Amino acid sequence: MEQKKILIITYYWPPAGGPGVQRWLKFAKYLPDFGWKPVIYTPENPSYPLLDESLLKDIPDDLEIVKTNIWEPYQLAEKLNKSNKKFKAGQFDVGSNQSWKSKLSIWVRGNFFIPDARVFWVKPSVKFLEQYLKEHKIDTVVTSGPPHSMHLIGLNLKKKLPHLKWIADFRDPWTEISYYKHLKLTKSSDRKHRLLENAVFNNADITLATSYTDAENFRSHGANAFCITNGFDETDASAPLHMTDGTTDQSGKFTLSYIGVLEQLRNPENLWKILDDLVQADVDFAEHFTLKFAGRIDDKILQSIENSAIKNHILNLGYLSHDEAIEEMQQSDILLITNFPNESSKGIIPGKIFEYLATGKQIISFGPAEADVSRILDETGAGKHFSYTDSESVRNFIMEMFGLWKKGLLLENAQNIEQFSRKNLTKKLAEILR
Repeated sequence: MEQKKILIITYYWPPAGGPGVQRWLKFAKYLPDFGWKPVIYTPENPSYPLLDESLLKDIPDDLEIVKTNIWEPYQLAEKLNKSNKKFKAGQFDVGSNQSWKSKLSIWVRGNFFIPDARVFWVKPSVKFLEQYLKEHKIDTVVTSGPPHSMHLIGLNLKKKLPHLKWIADFRDPWTEISYYKHLKLTKSSDRKHRLLENAVFNNADITLATSYTDAENFRSHGANAFCITNGFDETDASAPLHMTDGTTDQSGKFTLSYIGVLEQLRNPENLWKILDDLVQADVDFAEHFTLKFAGRIDDKILQSIENSAIKNHILNLGYLSHDEAIEEMQQSDILLITNFPNESSKGIIPGKIFEYLATGKQIISFGPAEADVSRILDETGAGKHFSYTDSESVRNFIMEMFGLWKKGLLLENAQNIEQFSRKNLTKKLAEILR
């Protein structure tokens, strides 16, 4: 039986690092098992915020990859202000941390580049792909955002080729993302963002969301939306998943780890205060505790922590490859995950949670009440979710885990996680594509 072809339009592709690249990299890896032959369309010369050469090994040898040049204004922005490098990953200074240059850069980013700075790739891509689709038999086209300018490529192709089946995949929301309100948008710019977003919702044949709440929100705006979460790939693990031996780690340290990128809008300040109090008040805890970072942590956050009592308990490994990051997860006792605090972000499920789940480690999560992350933790028994204002319950959880660790009883366990394996998620995708 001949496989159907699916064209995947994505800005992020190896050697890009971070969670954004992994979603369609893994789908492309497993789609042939379910009757689909993927073709990737991606920039020839992108400006990636992170690089991870280890992800290249996941690209199938026979995968067709089509590339064209892109022009991005980030080099100009970085000359204006070095902190503009954060924009590539959707990060920027907030509140009192903003200089006048940061404020100006944020205003320019939100009002001049709609929906984002990769918008200059839309017109040449539409021109190129319109011809490509006429010359090649493609059954379905997927656009993956952010950057949401990828969806404008799909929208314009749909207008030119009405019979084209188009899937708009939202790894994060557009106007509902927490930092949207920080973009200093004029009324005109805000209206343009929302009109473009609604045009995508109403013209895409299928809209994919990575969380249950986002799928509901998209449907309320007229989208034919389905939820396919991110997940974990068992082949990524350098050791068997969720091994249980009841022993503490070889370092003799009770290790709480944050793996990934942490920006100011998701900074769990209350947790740092609780840990600061614990290392000052509890000699036993202070003797054994380590706070480990593996990833890119905002400088302002690090400066704040290093001015506290936990400064001597920090192990900052910097950015690691995906494989190395998984090893660090497995060598931790509690894994930290944070989300934006406002209620509109309760549908965001950070991609790292699924790899956290695969380790069987206990997870401590911060974010809004009734968040989708909380639902996943409850279903799997993998940890606890707290609001950013919780104090006593967070302290009690940490000390409970520490007590179990001291007795060698902090066992690794995970239940009902098979639904989040990349292969099972790809099977679900293939069923939606029929």
